[in-house]
Amino acid sequence: MSFTFSPIGVIRSPYTDKFGIPRQPGLVTAAQAYLELLPAFAREEAFTGIAGFSHVWLIFVFHADCLTAGWRPTVRPPRLGGRERVGVFASRAPYRPNPIGISAVEHQGLERTPAGLRLRLCGVDLLDGTPVLDVKPYVPYADSLPAARSGFAVKADAADDWTVTFSPVAAAAIAAADPDGSRQLRLLITQVLTQDPRPGYMDRYPDRETFALRLYDHTVHWQVQGRTALVTAVGPDSRPS
Repeated sequence: MSFTFSPIGVIRSPYTDKFGIPRQPGLVTAAQAYLELLPAFAREEAFTGIAGFSHVWLIFVFHADCLTAGWRPTVRPPRLGGRERVGVFASRAPYRPNPIGISAVEHQGLERTPAGLRLRLCGVDLLDGTPVLDVKPYVPYADSLPAARSGFAVKADAADDWTVTFSPVAAAAIAAADPDGSRQLRLLITQVLTQDPRPGYMDRYPDRETFALRLYDHTVHWQVQGRTALVTAVGPDSRPS
């Protein structure tokens, strides 16, 4: 049997490149995003009652290169430092027989704009442009299982022992790029870097200290020294959106 699904909408998020996306939802609360509903599904009545739920499940498609890369029976999870292999069905890796993912995120209600209907989200872990197949309410008594075992993903990586600082040049650039603070750009950068987005195998390259990632339409440059990340520059990205 085979099945064909069509997306109901598309995610608009600050993550315009895969590098820097947090490895799970809810870790970067400043990541504001929207699910833009396609015209056929942009109907308020389809969301009647959703205001009673604080969170929703998003069922989405790993797009970009995942659609053509094929699946892999074993993968190297970042949580294991990119060294140990586990079965793809024991992971949340994107290279699956069917590249479908799930993400539980906070929603902040619907809003109608001149462009159409959209669902406001925060704490997302999704690449900008991600197709969404379905939305379902998160039901705590059924979806939260405190006694469940979590294999090699026992708890979130520690983020509170990271310090993020900004050079005067970077601070001024952030103020210019986000003058009204609506994007929470400084907080977003801080939260992303405290998750240490570098690959798990970075200890193979102990001399490398400089890195860059893309958020919205800007590139963030930073240096790592121990457990401190110094943001050195934030500038407009010359690559197409």
